[in-house]
Amino acid sequence: MKLIRTEDAVGQVLCHDITQIIRGVTKDAVFRKGHVITEEDIPVLLGVGKEHIYIWENDETTMHENEAAEVLCEICKGAHMHGSEIKEGKIELFADIDGVLKIDREKLTGINRLGQMMVASRHGDFPVKKGDKIAGTRVIPLVIKKEMMEAARQVGRSAPVFEIWPYRLHTAGVIVTGNEVYKNRIADTFTPVIEEKLAEYGARMTEHALCGDDPEQIGKAIWRMLTAGVDMILCTGGMSVDPDDRTPLAIKNTGAEVITYGAPVLPGAMFMLAYYEGKVPIMGLPGCVMYSKRTIFDLVLPRILTGEKLTEEQIALMGEGGLCLSCPVCTFPNCGFGKG
Repeated sequence: MKLIRTEDAVGQVLCHDITQIIRGVTKDAVFRKGHVITEEDIPVLLGVGKEHIYIWENDETTMHENEAAEVLCEICKGAHMHGSEIKEGKIELFADIDGVLKIDREKLTGINRLGQMMVASRHGDFPVKKGDKIAGTRVIPLVIKKEMMEAARQVGRSAPVFEIWPYRLHTAGVIVTGNEVYKNRIADTFTPVIEEKLAEYGARMTEHALCGDDPEQIGKAIWRMLTAGVDMILCTGGMSVDPDDRTPLAIKNTGAEVITYGAPVLPGAMFMLAYYEGKVPIMGLPGCVMYSKRTIFDLVLPRILTGEKLTEEQIALMGEGGLCLSCPVCTFPNCGFGKG
């Protein structure tokens, strides 16, 4: 790349876009990289403040920003996403499906620590919809050393920085517990909430049961749903530490592996997660899921629907960002809830 006087540039090839910015009117390129400059272009270039311009000189040790941007995009782009058109060393990534964005945070940080390039994204482990912008990448200088891009390749080797995991679980059994509901003393208002939340991700309730505060009865309902082959089981209510709250006992009695009974999230501290035979998630949902706008259930449900098996460590990490502020107007997921 060589800097020359604009008046001397006729016949030369631009090595970068020339942008014109008129506030409130336009911000776009008047000339694109690769344009061969003509006599008629000189007044236009001077008019956008370019008294000197960079022309392309071949150098085996460097890459143009757009060529390097393609390398950076290749490092970042995983399954179920596509990149935008390259513009001034920038490429954006967009989701091709509904799913959960997964980020290799170590690689993301490693690339941003290299300098001269950057990657910014939305928060990982949250749902995205088809067409959503998920990340933006940019090579910062007009020309970058090839060795810098090779260093980025080494950071991103073996797997991309970003992936979108599709939803793989689609059916749920719902068990509503509590003598007050089982004996028709009050209406079941929990099931409609669960159905609505499942529907957000294309899942549905295919099995349903009402049970009293009897761990044996709850256990039988769980077994019936396991036999029916549902993808997951949701037990609602009876999750506190009161002596007559028997849902956790019923879940444990199935022999399922309990990942956690309790979560550092409010609302949702009494959440329970177990896996039957390491495959079928069984969740115990506290009462707050019924009456609070967003809870622990909203943080874990999309991830579980992708088939991800959550660990005790992952639940523990939810403490930072695990406090819902109960804003008068809920903007979740465009807020800090669940973002550690």
